[in-house]
Amino acid sequence: MKKPVYLFLAVLGCLLGACENVEEKAGVKLQAARQAYEAGQFSEAKSLIDSIKILYPKAFDTRRAGLYLMQDIELAEQQRSLVYLDSLLHIEQEKFAALRKNFTLEKDTAYQQIGRYLAPAQVVERNLHRSYLRFQTDEKGVMSLTSIYCGKQNIHHTAVKVSAPDHTFAQTPASKDSYETSDLGERIEKADYKLGEDGGVISFICLNKDKNLQVEYIGDRTYNTTLTRTDRQAAADVYALSQVLTSITHIQQQKDEANQKIRFIQENIKKRKKTE
Repeated sequence: MKKPVYLFLAVLGCLLGACENVEEKAGVKLQAARQAYEAGQFSEAKSLIDSIKILYPKAFDTRRAGLYLMQDIELAEQQRSLVYLDSLLHIEQEKFAALRKNFTLEKDTAYQQIGRYLAPAQVVERNLHRSYLRFQTDEKGVMSLTSIYCGKQNIHHTAVKVSAPDHTFAQTPASKDSYETSDLGERIEKADYKLGEDGGVISFICLNKDKNLQVEYIGDRTYNTTLTRTDRQAAADVYALSQVLTSITHIQQQKDEANQKIRFIQENIKKRKKTE
């Protein structure tokens, strides 16, 4: 009767020894992960923690400690990202500060949350009764082109084509935002095209800003005019500003995401410490 008892105790001892051995081996990996974390080698630390789950699936205590360390690593990663993003944001804001003095901001705070920047030569007051292409970017960096037609008769245009002397050209698709009005017998038409939905017209103008470009308004009837040097330069200048504003907007979004992740991780760490 004693043999089964001895056998059971022997097996139990082997199992306990095996568990201790597994935890010990897993602990070596965990210690290496801690050292990598403290050295700022976050990818290496996370890789070591992941390997514990694969190599020692039954090292439950060590795996739990690894999950706790993973939270600390993810928190440190997001905090490091914030520092990096702050440095990028500072650079882009300096670029913006240098550029903004060359533009006019149109914004009525009574009903507009986001204003738009234009080249001073293209503000409405200086271009009454003129058919031209106007370029603007909002404060988030969303650039757009507006084709403006003024004449005695409507042409009901919904698109424009811009051509260079070498016969290359770019043409917008039909505008998704166009309207018509009249003032003292003058017919006024406007159509908007956002960058990326403009058939490449804005980029084409910027690339060919030193060339004599022709504009064709396309509608029930066509109308042709020349894109002046001032208007071509406005396109290039506004585009440069929009790129900086887009970068600032993107960095700020990334910062918001990082802060959200930090709050989430910190909340989980608090919950963990309450249960310990």
